[in-house]
Amino acid sequence: MEWDGAVNAWHIAGSVFRMGRREWLTEAGWQQAYDGGVRTVVDLRNPEERRRRDSDPSVSAETMAAFDVVLSPTEDPHDSEFRKLCVPYLNDPAHYADNARIFPDRLAGVFKAVAAGRGGVVIHCSAGRDRSGMIAAMLQDLAGAGEEAIVRGYERAVRGINEHHRVSTVPHPHERYLPEDVLAPLLEMRLESLRRFVRHVKTRDFLRHNGITDRELTAILAKLGR
Repeated sequence: MEWDGAVNAWHIAGSVFRMGRREWLTEAGWQQAYDGGVRTVVDLRNPEERRRRDSDPSVSAETMAAFDVVLSPTEDPHDSEFRKLCVPYLNDPAHYADNARIFPDRLAGVFKAVAAGRGGVVIHCSAGRDRSGMIAAMLQDLAGAGEEAIVRGYERAVRGINEHHRVSTVPHPHERYLPEDVLAPLLEMRLESLRRFVRHVKTRDFLRHNGITDRELTAILAKLGR
């Protein structure tokens, strides 16, 4: 998506989108998102991650008042089992199934936020890669996108944030730009893990089992253009 300032912003399906941290968008970028129908922002980050940086653009309260921002973390980063599996954070589809198993109510909460969202919905985490990638994969699965479309979406996100690391003036505490000879084999393993997750999770059944009502499912599918 060509929203000014946005990092790793992509269309998922229908009127649902994904991206990296919302603080990267400029005033013009928010206006572009608004003009594209977005009215709801679902933030998947944990409380300690939600903050402006000195390098972030200033955006007026009036601009942000046009959007509903829903805080819906996909995890509890202090959970002992999660910490053993995902150090320093969720950064590999190999652990998506564990996230869904440990925190099914939190994942269901994200889908409830999508169902209830006003207008178009943009989902974001920090990098726009794994937490948003996990939810995007489930949304695409629900929309009937097929495995290859799902893995292409994840590959775009991996390459998108990798390119951001190459040009960013703010170094990431744990990640650096990876050249293609390093990135390609890592990506191959992660894409296979993503395929296994999609086959395992059975999104529609998962959502019904974890409290998503028929009405909410219908609302989600409508937003996905189904």
